[in-house]
Amino acid sequence: ARIVSLITSIVVGLILVGIVLVVLEANRDNAIVDALRDAAAWLAGPFDNVFKLDGRKENVAVNYGLAALIYGLIGGLIARMLRR
Repeated sequence: ARIVSLITSIVVGLILVGIVLVVLEANRDNAIVDALRDAAAWLAGPFDNVFKLDGRKENVAVNYGLAALIYGLIGGLIARMLRR
């Protein structure tokens, strides 16, 4: 259960960092920024364009936020079931 919770936290954390980097327009030429944004995009890929908003930042924030929420809920549920 602890391992599932840890993995869930890392996944949700990466997605949230990706949202912040997009919204704050972090420099994509930086290797760390690029790697973090790519990781977040890959993790949130199934949720890409669930909602179509006008701006890129809003689109990323809402869809990646949905991905983080779903991953958090599912990971928390699995961890809770393993604790029983």
